[in-house]
Amino acid sequence: MQGLDILHRVTLLGILKKQSDETLEDVMEMLIETGMYDEKEAQKVFADLRTSGHIVGEGLSFIGVDAAQKAEQEFKQ
Repeated sequence: MQGLDILHRVTLLGILKKQSDETLEDVMEMLIETGMYDEKEAQKVFADLRTSGHIVGEGLSFIGVDAAQKAEQEFKQ
């Protein structure tokens, strides 16, 4: 799936599922609290997703939404 590893795919899915009153920082903190990654790793993943165009501003771009939806389907299987 577009060369995205599990951390990137779960992060995209977390952003896709965030509530309208939540920020990307909230999503990052929630994922850190789950033990998925530490703060340094989280910042790198979010930076990677911004650089690749998956995250734009405070949300997902079209390709980000598409990748998150594909990840959701993959995890449901």
